[in-house]
Parts: sequence; structure tokens; C-alpha cells
Amino acid sequence: MATQDSITGRTVLVTGANRGIGRALVDEALRRDAGRVYAGMRQPFTHPDNRVTALSLDVTDHAQIQAATDSLDSLDVLVNNAGLAIFDDLTDPAMLKRHLAVNLFGTYAVTQAVLPQLTASRGTVVNLLSTASITSVPVMPAYSISKAAAFSLTQALRALLAERGVRVHAVLAGPVDTDMSRDLNIPKASPASVAQAILDGVTVGQEEIFPDPVSAILAAGWPTGPVKILERENTALLAGPR
Repeated sequence: MATQDSITGRTVLVTGANRGIGRALVDEALRRDAGRVYAGMRQPFTHPDNRVTALSLDVTDHAQIQAATDSLDSLDVLVNNAGLAIFDDLTDPAMLKRHLAVNLFGTYAVTQAVLPQLTASRGTVVNLLSTASITSVPVMPAYSISKAAAFSLTQALRALLAERGVRVHAVLAGPVDTDMSRDLNIPKASPASVAQAILDGVTVGQEEIFPDPVSAILAAGWPTGPVKILERENTALLAGPR
């Protein structure tokens, strides 16, 4: 029997779906019998499964976001996976702006655009973040800053959208074997295993999902740790004075 957050029969939109974790998430959603998967990407491809609809979707292009949104009859799960990760040293402000445009403002823009559909379905938002959201990776500071901002966005959306019945998940992933991390000489999880762990986490309602061996180190103490305690205290401010 499907749980409330099961992918079975549901409509899913994955951004950045052409490769890496995004492509793996499309395939994993299909494996779990999703009813329809919209695969958003800058260069759409034809998927052999007819449940997949490819969408031209650059998350920094508001016209494309609107066109993609207009094509959705309904939506149950939004996966904000599209991301940018470039090595830098914070000497070029344009590099920071590029990362923020995709990793922060792109996530924000797509979520806001499909919010009516997610509200109607009492759906789910899944934001692909990183352990770099919590502590910066010095060789990728612009990426780390943008993911930290996206983590704060995720926490804010979680609190603000709860009254609409929309659940918001943060995926705090460690190194994954994708093009983005190709030059990092460290152990990496496979995209397929990470995609499976992400949807497992969504199914059981984990607000923070740690989908790989590196990030899993944080999982045990997270629910009772200081970050989560402060998040709950801050969320209580929405109730106003008693």
C-alpha cells in the first residue's frame, strides 16, 4: 500500500534532469511507478518511457519557467535539482552571482511558479542541497555560499508552506559521482544510489535527507541537534505572541 508521500501514481517535475542525479531521479521515479514525470532541462532529450515529458527549462529564464508551468495540468512533487558548481576563489563577483542565479534564485523561481499546483495537490518540494550548505568547501566557495542560501530558503519555505499542506525536504548530499565533482579526488556515491535514498527519505517524511555515506554521518544527531532545535523555535514565531 502506498504511503502519503509515495511516488506511485504521482506527477513529478525534476529540474536539471538531463544527467547526474537529475537523470537518476527521473529513472528512480519511473521505477517507483510515477504516473507522469516532467524532465526539465536546457537541452531536452527523448526518453524511451512514454510517462516522461521533456521540458525546455532553464531555471534562470523566467519565460521558460512560465511556459513549463503552463504545460502542467497538475503536480505532486517538485524536485529542484538544477545546479551550478564551479571552482573559484571568490575574487570574481560575477562567479558568485552566477551560482546564486541558479542555486538560489532558480530554486525560488520554479517553486513559486508551481506553487498553485502543489497547493492544490498538497504536494511536496525536494531541494537538492549539499553538505556545503552547512560548512563551506574552500575550493568552491561561491557554490557553498549559494547552497547555504538555498538551505535557508528551504527552511523558510518549509515553515511558510506548511499551512498550505505542502511539505519541503532538504537533501544534504555529500560527494556524488557527477560531472560537477569530477575533479574532486574523494570517495563519491553513485547518482542511482543517491536518487534511491532521496525518494526513500521523501516517502518516510524526512525533512532533511542524507543520501550517501559522507552525509549520513550527520543524520543520527540531526533531529535533536542545535540547527533543528533553532529551526523549530524560529518556526514557532509564525504563531505570533500567545
